[in-house]
Formats: sequence, C-alpha cells, structure tokens
Amino acid sequence: MLDSLIAEPSFWKTIACAVFTGGLMGLERQLRGKPAGIRTSVLICLGTTIFVYLSHKLGGPGTDPTRVLGQVVTGIGFLGGGVMLIREGIVYGVTTAAVIWMLAAVGSMIGLGYFGAAFAMAVVQVAVLVGVEMFESHFPWFRRGVHAVYHRITVQEHEEAAQAEQVREQLRKEALGRRSSDQHL
Repeated sequence: MLDSLIAEPSFWKTIACAVFTGGLMGLERQLRGKPAGIRTSVLICLGTTIFVYLSHKLGGPGTDPTRVLGQVVTGIGFLGGGVMLIREGIVYGVTTAAVIWMLAAVGSMIGLGYFGAAFAMAVVQVAVLVGVEMFESHFPWFRRGVHAVYHRITVQEHEEAAQAEQVREQLRKEALGRRSSDQHL
C-alpha cells in the first residue's frame, strides 16, 4: 500500500505543496535571522503533511483520522514550547512557537488536500509577520512593554552585526593587501 503511494502523482503534488509553503513561511524567519528558518519550516510542514496524508489515505471504516490531527497539535505544542525561553525576565521565542504552530496547521491542510487554502494561510502568516514588523519599526506606540525591550535589543543586535561585518571587511582588505605585498617581494 505505502509503496503504491510513491507512484501516485497526487502524493508528489502534496509533497511539493508542503515543501513550497513551508519554504515560503520559513523564508521570512530565515531572512530575519530567527529560529525555524527555511530548513526547519519545510521539515515541520512536510512531516505534518505526511502524517495527516497517511492517516487520511489509510483510514477506513471504523477509523478516526482526526485522531492524528489531535496528536499533531499536542506534538507541535511540545515542540513550540521547546523554542521559548526566558532571559532577564523577558520571554523569547513566542512568535517562533506560533510560526511552528502555523506550519503544522498548514501542513495538516495540505495533508487533507486543501492546497489553495494552505497556500493562502501561508501568505497570511508571512503578511502578518512582515506587516507587524513594519508597524513596530515605524510607529513607536506599537513598541510598548516587552515589545519596546525586544525592539531595542533587536536594533542593537543589527547594529552590532553591521559593525562586526565592517571589521571583517576591513580585515579581509588588510589580509589581501599583505598577500599582494608579500608576492611582490
């Protein structure tokens, strides 16, 4: 039975949709340097898709394929809880946990064959993440409480990364200059 799944074009369409939507959702996280980037997002979406697809395909009379959905929710909740941590009284990773939750939800939709809706939800997730980030950057009243501290730390990290890159570039130039002067000797 399972070997015949590989020969089905619908199986590969399902897999391709999971890889694409997981990649789309992970791209935003990857570009911002957050956990659960492209690789992790694709694997979460793909794994969820396969579990739900198999339960949907293999389920017959007397079986309840929704039980797999319940187990996915529990397992993903555990995985999401693992990415959250508290540092200096601030909880980090809540958004990443929510992204992981959405990856599983979208993977479940794909596994059940709702490709269009899954793609739409992936686009909505990316729009929410990018849109709120834009609001926080441009409107100070979005940066209150924990979000103000988070924004300040994020800006500081970006500035430090830019300074570090400038130092690395300067060191590269100096190293290249030394090499070329050593070759002329």
